[in-house]
Amino acid sequence: MNGMLNERKPIYEQIKDWISDQIIDKSLRPHDRVPSTNEMVTFFKVNHLTVSKGVNQLVDQGAIYKKRGVGMFVADGARETLIAERKKKFKEDYVKPMVNEMYVLGLKEKELNQLIERVKEDEYGQRRV
Repeated sequence: MNGMLNERKPIYEQIKDWISDQIIDKSLRPHDRVPSTNEMVTFFKVNHLTVSKGVNQLVDQGAIYKKRGVGMFVADGARETLIAERKKKFKEDYVKPMVNEMYVLGLKEKELNQLIERVKEDEYGQRRV
């Protein structure tokens, strides 16, 4: 995210996603220190309460834990928890609407799969092996 925020979603969610992304891609591993709230306030140039809201959601999920006076750290199993949450959100936000549109357009599953393969090839250079 490189300190750049956008207007597409609330800032606290973007900060939560920024930390989550680092846990998912293994930049942050279990028991690694997470940047402090003050560091994130300075980095993103946002209000302390905004950062706290995003961080506290991760604490509530059990993805990170706080050690009073020491800092915040990645919890055991955080990556798996966050991936499971993202998959659920992906299903609700993308797959369900896509399947609904598939039925509206009268597409068959094979046609949908071909469209997905075409997008993967066009956008990512990936071919089915």
